[in-house]
Amino acid sequence: QVQLVESGGGLVQPGGSLRLSCAASAIMFTITTMGWYRQAPGKQREMVADITLGGETNYAESVKGRFTISRDNTKNTVFLQMNSLKPEDTAVYYCTAVQNRYGHNYYYWGQGTQVTVSS
Repeated sequence: QVQLVESGGGLVQPGGSLRLSCAASAIMFTITTMGWYRQAPGKQREMVADITLGGETNYAESVKGRFTISRDNTKNTVFLQMNSLKPEDTAVYYCTAVQNRYGHNYYYWGQGTQVTVSS
């Protein structure tokens, strides 16, 4: 299995920045896509951004131009740089990873890290 450990959440004022990190445990099989989901109070969980092993990225429309996802494949770590934060970005952010084992995909979630954007 894969264990994901998130860090970097916290309280920030509107317009500020945070950088989230997520490190995957050492594994025997390739982690393909990694990404971030978030869930705000009273809202459905939504995809924020993801990135493939080859570096292809995908973003929610609401964060395009403000958030940047990247990864370090040598350390199985994914990052989310969040700039120009808005109160509506307040949510628990979950790291995600997809692992391929013997041709099958398995999906993993981190515990989540709280991001609060407030004056």
